[in-house]
This record gives sequence, C-alpha cells and structure tokens, in this order.
Amino acid sequence: MWPDLISKAKEGGLDVIQTYVFWNLHEPQQGQYEFNGRFDLVGFIKEIQAQGLYVTLRIGPYIESECTYGGLPLWLHDVPGIVFRTDNDQFKFHMQRFTTKIVNMMKSANLFASQGGPIILSQIENEYGSIQSKFRANGLPYIHWAAQMAVGLQTGVPWMMCKQDDAPDPVINACNGMQCGRNFKGPNSPNKPSLWTENWTSFLQAFGGAPYMRSASDIAYNVALFIAKKGSYVNYYMYHGGTNFDRLASAFIITAYYDEAPLDEYGLVRQPKWGHLKELHASIKSCSQPLLDGTQTTFSLGSEQQAYVFRSSTECAAFLENSGPRDVTIQFQNISYELPGKSISILPGCKNVVFNTGKVSIQNNVRAMKPRLQFNSAENWKVYTEAIPNFAHTSKRADTLLDQISTAKDTSDYMWYTFRFNNKSPNAKSVLSIYSQGDVLHSFINGVLTGSAHGSRNNTQVTMKKNVNLINGMNNISILSATVGLPNSGAFLESRVAGLRKVEVQGRDFSSYSWGYQVGLLGEKLQIFTVSGSSKVQWKSFQSSTKPLTWYQTTFHAPAGNDPVVVNLGSMGKGLAWVNGQGIGRYWVSFHKPDGTPSQQWYHIPRSFLKSTGNLLVILEEETGNPLGITLDTVYIKN
Repeated sequence: MWPDLISKAKEGGLDVIQTYVFWNLHEPQQGQYEFNGRFDLVGFIKEIQAQGLYVTLRIGPYIESECTYGGLPLWLHDVPGIVFRTDNDQFKFHMQRFTTKIVNMMKSANLFASQGGPIILSQIENEYGSIQSKFRANGLPYIHWAAQMAVGLQTGVPWMMCKQDDAPDPVINACNGMQCGRNFKGPNSPNKPSLWTENWTSFLQAFGGAPYMRSASDIAYNVALFIAKKGSYVNYYMYHGGTNFDRLASAFIITAYYDEAPLDEYGLVRQPKWGHLKELHASIKSCSQPLLDGTQTTFSLGSEQQAYVFRSSTECAAFLENSGPRDVTIQFQNISYELPGKSISILPGCKNVVFNTGKVSIQNNVRAMKPRLQFNSAENWKVYTEAIPNFAHTSKRADTLLDQISTAKDTSDYMWYTFRFNNKSPNAKSVLSIYSQGDVLHSFINGVLTGSAHGSRNNTQVTMKKNVNLINGMNNISILSATVGLPNSGAFLESRVAGLRKVEVQGRDFSSYSWGYQVGLLGEKLQIFTVSGSSKVQWKSFQSSTKPLTWYQTTFHAPAGNDPVVVNLGSMGKGLAWVNGQGIGRYWVSFHKPDGTPSQQWYHIPRSFLKSTGNLLVILEEETGNPLGITLDTVYIKN
C-alpha cells in the first residue's frame, strides 16, 4: 500500500511524510530485530524519497500513538531496577542503544538530509511535558540527557521534542493539538522555527465510543492561522492512520485508526477533507516568497478580525482572519472583503482571495461496502472449542493473584486464573465476587460459564457479582482475564498491573490462596490460525451450538478487482481474527456506541495478505457470535 498512499499524500499537496518508529515491533525480544516486510523502515523511507518527498522520523522511542505499552517492548518491564522515561540508568541505556541503532541504520542508507537523503527532522521523546512533574527532580535531568544524547548522534539535521516547552537547545520545542495557531507559546528560542507536530484530523476512538468528526474547514482554519503566525511546519496526525493489526492497539482502542483522516483506513480519499486541504496547501505555497523572505505585520480589522501581512521587496501576501462566529465585511487596503465566520482568507499579492478556509467547495463523497461473499453455509465452517482449564491442568502455581502484565508478558490477551475448593455447605447457592484491574473477564464454575463483565477506556476496572450454583464437594473455579491492549500513557508505565485483584465466594476471600495459571489459550499456543498449526487440533463440523471461546475456520477466494477488502463481523461478539496467519486485529462488535451500533464492524484485510484462492480465515470468538452472518466485502466510493 505504501506507494499509493505516498502518491496520494503528494497529490494532496504534502511535502513531508512523518512517521513514528515502533520499538515494540522492531525489537520484540531484546537484541532480536525485525525490519522485514511491513516493518522495513529503510524501505519505507526510500519509497518516500523516490516520490520526491521529505521525511520526519519520530524515533521516540516512547511514542504513545494508541499503541500497546506506548510502543515500548514488554521485555523492558523485566529489566531489574528499571523506571521508564526518567533519570534511570537502565532505561537510558536501552533507550540510547535503540535510538543509536535506528540513527545508524539511517546513516548507513544515506537517508539524512545532511547526506543527501530525505530526513529533515527527527524527534526524541514524546509529549514528555505532560508527565514531567510526576518524576519530580528526575524529570529535567532526563530531558537534558535525552537532548544531549540525540544531538550527540550527529545526524546533521535538527531534533525536536513535542509538548516540551523547555526543550533544551538546540532541540526544537513543538506543538501538538487542534489549535496550535491559537494555543502554542511559540519557539523557546529566537533561532528555532515554529513546528506543529500533530494537527489532529480526528481523534482516537475506543470500543464503545463514536468517531470524532472534525470538519475540513476547522482543520484548514487552524493551519492557515498557524502559518499566518510564522509557522514553519504543520503535520497532520493522522493524514492516514491505517490499521492496528494483530494486538497492536492500546487499551480499548479499536482496530481501525483515524479512519476519519484525509486518507481513510484503506487509503481511500475522504472528501471534502482531502480536497479542501489540497486547495489550502496550494494557496499557501503561492505565498511562499513573502512568507519566507518578507516581514510580517499584523493589525486589527475589527473586534474579532485580524490581518497578517507579509511583505518582501517584491511581493506581498495577506491572511485575513475572522475569529468570530458570524459572517462580516471588512476593509483591507481600501477594498471590501466578505469573511465567513471562523475563517481565514488567503490573498497572494495582498489583493485577490484565492482561498477561504470556511468555504468548502469540494463535495462529500460516500464510502460503501459491497458484499462479495457470504459465509452462510454451515458446511464450510470448521469448529474447535477451547477446553476450560481447571487447577489440576495448570503447571504455574502461586499462593496469590499474579499480575497479568508481568506474567503473560504481552504474549497473549488472555490469562486463566484457576483455583478449587471443597464446598461443604448444604446450600449450593452462593455469590461469586470478582474484582479485576481490567479489561474483560469470563467466569466458569466446573466448566460452565457463570458470568462475564468488562470495563471501558474511561474505567478499566471490572467488578462482577453473580449468584452461582456450587456442587457439594470439590468445585473448580476458572476465570479468564482478558486485556484489550495494554496501557500506553502516563508516568510509571512499568508499574501498571492488570488481571484479578480479589476473588470472594460467599464472602470468603480467596485472593491469598493456592492458584493455578495458564497464559494464553491452547489454540494460540498451537497457532491454529496458521495453515501448519491448524492440523494440531481436531476440528469438528459446525453445529448450531454457540459455546464461548470457540474457534471458527473457513477458506475463501480473493474478490476480483483492486478495491480494498474487508470482513464484516457484525454478527459476532468479541475476539480476534486472522487471514493466512496474519492477525487483522481485535474485534468487539458487542460493545456498542451510545447509539446502539458497534464502534467497528468491518475489519481490513490488505490485498497483500491475500492469495487468489484458498485463503484461510480463522476467528476466535470469546462470546457467542454467529459466523453464518459474516460476509466478505469490498469498499468503494459511491460518488
């Protein structure tokens, strides 16, 4: 998809592609690196270069970006004595080691602008100013160390820090947000340019939440205002967000990422955003000479109207702003101009308006899904149901409730907590109470599901109280705890925990008791979502029964044509999906938005994941979804 995405960005008037570097993807195990396929960072940058664009490389290596664990590899958690993102020798050692590796890779490929390459900016750290105070006296020394370390790598291009007002010289402080033209304090030194690293074209979306709809006119207005106030660089976050494949998304974040961006999840143009911004970019570039070489003057045109004028010895450009909500008529250089509410008019030559941010001439386009294949034939599905482990089946034991993050180490979303006890009460009715640090739990007594509960992005804690039936004698309690991505932000990320915190049966606390543990599901361990792993279990024919924790398998041919391919999982509940062994993400169709519809129903299958025939689709369904309602669709623009 890279060449087409970059081409559309260039056609939209962009000059630079900005990208994060994902430490967790590139070094999943300490010292074991992955830079092949869709992780080919050098190849990606070379493709950008081949199309004549520049690059900003946000190395971080903490990146947040709604990526699980903020893009940090989980193995860092187990480094003795480590505290993330502070004046801590262990963290600084690994941060410097990884940053140096990335910089050296870029140097070896001659990719920095100082070498004739496309990289014009690099970023170290990420929005540290938001949490710096939490580290008290250790925050400032860390930031100074990070700046010195980065600059010492001698890339020959500038470094920046976003949301870091006190970025040490020569590192440039940059702004993130939707209104940096209004809110940014500006560079902290007169020899630094004004940079806007993240202009949010939409916003993150969580399961259970609705997408954030930001208008094309609002984006354009804020970009024009930033440029009018001597801004040098604006980056759209995101111009294309793409897909959180596999288990990449952080806690409760949906699989589609910034689908409302100018290029949607599938790389299709979203109008009017893409077209309106293209016109904005052209109008700003038509003012380049006075913007770069001229002197800026500003003066009032009314109570809520302002002129920003740039004059060089030969040229002039004006940005006329109306920050008020109502349309007005103003006088500029003895000529009347109509200014719509909350808009900026751009005048190359200071006379004729070539663009107004509030006047959107581009028509909306409508995206639609076309069903190409229905998976409604039971005979085409095979089924494998996970066994519910009990205490006797487990090999990992502890006399306490273990933290799921420390124990599972992000190898799976799932961890079983099991115990057994002898019930001697003649009354078999009891109350099971479970308190969990998130995100989802399913409880089984003697192999039978007794209840499920989940949290949300705003409240990850889960509490479940259920009336349950116990047998007289030995009872096996099996509780499946599921994370929906790990946390990705805040101070002391290494100290975050997940999983069960307290379990009671009829008021008796079993938290400090003999527990047995199993990390992950058997199907995951055997990788039954792959062709080779599929043969390791006994698949059965599909029946109408809808047991939880069921795997479904089928095959399909790729739809003809080049339109993006998606699988419609609207009939399912919650789980994970794979195509030809590639994880296409978490789905959670049963967690509805306030309007009663799923946060995400269609899940992207890039055509590069597909063969022409015999594609393997495997779905792990936690709840009781119906695979006969699944369809394979293609995506197209109606008009």
